[in-house]
Amino acid sequence: MLTLKLQIIVAITIISALCIIINMIRRKSLELRYALSWLTAGIGILILDLFPDLIKTIADIMGIDTPANMLFFLGFCFSLGLTFVLTIAISRMSVRMKKIAQELALYQKELETLKSENAQKGT
Repeated sequence: MLTLKLQIIVAITIISALCIIINMIRRKSLELRYALSWLTAGIGILILDLFPDLIKTIADIMGIDTPANMLFFLGFCFSLGLTFVLTIAISRMSVRMKKIAQELALYQKELETLKSENAQKGT
């Protein structure tokens, strides 16, 4: 079990991290859709910190022997979910970059065509 001193330190750390994340969202240096997973994780950790018996209850319900293993499982699930969300974001950006590069190539070709037509008219 966590000591009261450790619980307070964890709570202060998590609340500080949540404030930083919210401030970054407010200043538009972090998009809300990417910050939601961190906000959810922070709130979840804060709840588990405030109610330490809750993790044991959840572990018992899921058939996991020790609360520490439950925490590792939750961390693994969070990491997997975050990796999936970031993979989707990278895939979307890759498609957008390809489209932008193709549009840029078409505009450059059109510009070259116009330049060559103007050069021919000028002679």
